[in-house]
Amino acid sequence: VHAGEVVGLAGLVGAGRTEVVRSIAGVDPIDSGEVLVASKKLRAGDISDAIKHGVGHIPEDRKAQGLVLGSSVAENLGLATMSSTSKLGLVDRKGQLERASEVAEKLRIRMADIKQPIRDLSGGNQQKAVFGRWVLAGSKVLLLDEPTRGVDVGAKVEIYNIINEVTAKGGAVLMVSSELPEVLGMADRILVMSGGRIAGELPAEGTTQDDVMALAVSQIEDSITAEAAARIDAQKEEK
Repeated sequence: VHAGEVVGLAGLVGAGRTEVVRSIAGVDPIDSGEVLVASKKLRAGDISDAIKHGVGHIPEDRKAQGLVLGSSVAENLGLATMSSTSKLGLVDRKGQLERASEVAEKLRIRMADIKQPIRDLSGGNQQKAVFGRWVLAGSKVLLLDEPTRGVDVGAKVEIYNIINEVTAKGGAVLMVSSELPEVLGMADRILVMSGGRIAGELPAEGTTQDDVMALAVSQIEDSITAEAAARIDAQKEEK
């Protein structure tokens, strides 16, 4: 994924898209391969190292994996920078609050107060808060897993604007989305996964939903064909 670029990661449910994103973010261990950010190799399975090198991860399930629902908006915004901004091992609460307020205003997070429990916010504003965490951390690489799932149209537009601002400043975005119009509309390039592998790469311009779906089912069709051929061979041997 190049600076200033959005790469879409498309495929059917179960194709392995979420697993790839989680592995890059250091959430899940990997059996082989490596992750490089600006030519620097990240330690596999190390979330803190990924954050240190500017990687931000917005997971598929914001309530279960992206937010601490019992904590305030400010605390959720500051989770990724709590350690880096601490002084003598103590959390810079005043600084965290000020920085969180600035980001919340910039992203137009609608709330009663920055200290309000984040569980009280709408789905769209909760998602913007997850984005805000990585904006606050100055992340240069954003890994987005279904970034607009469960939010209204207005919040979608605002999230698209955030993504565009990231790339305009030289950031890189890898976006998983099951909504093909979203992938085609936001991405510069599209990687299509099928059966746990990259089945192909497509330019967003001129590509149709049918083109994406053809690649998305390619490995499945090959698997079915191979299985059918093996079954026929087995029947011949029995005869």
